[in-house]
Amino acid sequence: MKRLLPALLFLGLLALGQSPGAKLYSANCQSCHLANGQGVPRAFPPLTHLDQVVQAKGGREYLIRTVLYGLQGPLTVQGTAYNGVMPPFRQLKDQEVADLLNHVLATFAKSKAKPISAEEVKAQRARALSPQEVLKSRPPVK
Repeated sequence: MKRLLPALLFLGLLALGQSPGAKLYSANCQSCHLANGQGVPRAFPPLTHLDQVVQAKGGREYLIRTVLYGLQGPLTVQGTAYNGVMPPFRQLKDQEVADLLNHVLATFAKSKAKPISAEEVKAQRARALSPQEVLKSRPPVK
């Protein structure tokens, strides 16, 4: 037990040092998209390409809707086909969705895009969509 206590203390300090977005990612996204955002080929897409999405017309809104309402159906990401289901995360508060997306964009996509705001999330929350409708709104990206 004495040897375990320092390790637990260290892990607790690491968790305290995480940003709100990083904590949300660890709790909600990491099991599918992995700790490094690389995903699992043909099962869960990587998040490293999202700078292209957020920079595309309608991309910011699409990313917000994806988190809020989930995603279902076939899509191709960086040349790899996916056809799965991402669950919705409507239970997250507007600021939490913004924090989560900003963490993903900055950490995995290395995006320099303007941070997503809670107000942008609130605006997208007002328009409920199915996961299939979210997929249809995906902007074209390479």
